[in-house]
Amino acid sequence: MSNTLGTISRGIKAPMIKEGDNLSGIVTESVITAARENGIEFRDRDVVAVTEAVLARAQGNYADVSHIAEDVRNKFRDGKNSAGEIGVIFPILSRNRFAVCLKGIANAAEKICLMLSYPSDEVGNRLITVEQLEEKGVNPYTDILSEKQFRELFGYNKHIFTGIDYIDYYKEIIESAGAEAEVIFANNPLTILDFTKNVICADIHTRKLTKEKLLKNGALKVVGLDEILCTSVGSSGFNPDYGLLGSNKAGEDRVKLFPKDCHAFVAETAAKFLEKTGKRIEVMIYGDGAFKDPVGFIWELADPVVSPAYTEGLEGTPNEIKIKYIADNEFSHLQGEELKSAIFNKIKQKSGDLKGNMESEGTTPRRLPDLLGSLADLTSGSGDKGTPIVLIQGYFENYAD
Repeated sequence: MSNTLGTISRGIKAPMIKEGDNLSGIVTESVITAARENGIEFRDRDVVAVTEAVLARAQGNYADVSHIAEDVRNKFRDGKNSAGEIGVIFPILSRNRFAVCLKGIANAAEKICLMLSYPSDEVGNRLITVEQLEEKGVNPYTDILSEKQFRELFGYNKHIFTGIDYIDYYKEIIESAGAEAEVIFANNPLTILDFTKNVICADIHTRKLTKEKLLKNGALKVVGLDEILCTSVGSSGFNPDYGLLGSNKAGEDRVKLFPKDCHAFVAETAAKFLEKTGKRIEVMIYGDGAFKDPVGFIWELADPVVSPAYTEGLEGTPNEIKIKYIADNEFSHLQGEELKSAIFNKIKQKSGDLKGNMESEGTTPRRLPDLLGSLADLTSGSGDKGTPIVLIQGYFENYAD
């Protein structure tokens, strides 16, 4: 690789992955073939990122609405045929991520009290704008609204990208499953206890705190999405760590779950690359990247983590100095080749741990797998590019290399 190039991220096309496929072999063969056909040379610490979707497909990690419903009944019914009335709180607004999950939950219950956070969900999908709140004088931290009150204040608002009114959409899913639906709007999880003491916490990144608050304040039964299908139900797939979290719609009545046994997969694949290339290639699984859309205000991370597994060399955070800061301060009196040489030497002599050092101010303070997973997610996209594998080169090189 020329020293005039920095980080390069390439999407690698692969065959369609089906249940039972040897994904580790497919990944190594696809990357090596792409490298050979395009004159790419491997280096130690190149990164191969594989999307979680193809690993889950190869594992056949799927579940149906009936599996979700059975698990919910088992957790809530206490000997009855139905789970009775359940509060479902803080779901994200997503046809792909939550609609089928809600359908399964509703199939298990007589009534669902659906509590939506507002003005937006946990990952930034908006029911209404902050400006609408200000205009109506509504305080989202204290005000609890019924569906009727919400509609009188804000009317009908469709999602900026999907064109869906999620209030009606989720209500229709519940009622189509034969359950009664009540929709309320609040941001304090304890509000749901005024309606029911049995609660499913559908939030992702705040789930632990939400559960603790409810259990400390009188809830009878509290279950997170991470606890539904954390073991197999009948013939279903499952995820022992995340349950339904990280699942995607695989059909009108079916979800693909987050993959399991990810650590074994990355270790096996890294070993194959070492055998076939002689290079120590880092391997990771990635799902959603962690970044925020400036127009729709959506924080992309609907998966419980960016990367459920990665090889040891991807542990940690970047250790970089801010070139602009050094050039404008310590070496402000230099220019041209003299400045370049001074910067080179500064980088080569930098401390092994720059945390808290002014020289690193402004560099991205995030974990390496989160940064690399976000880069991979942006590279592969979520549509028809057909590149579920990403080869990242030069990420660990710097200006002085």
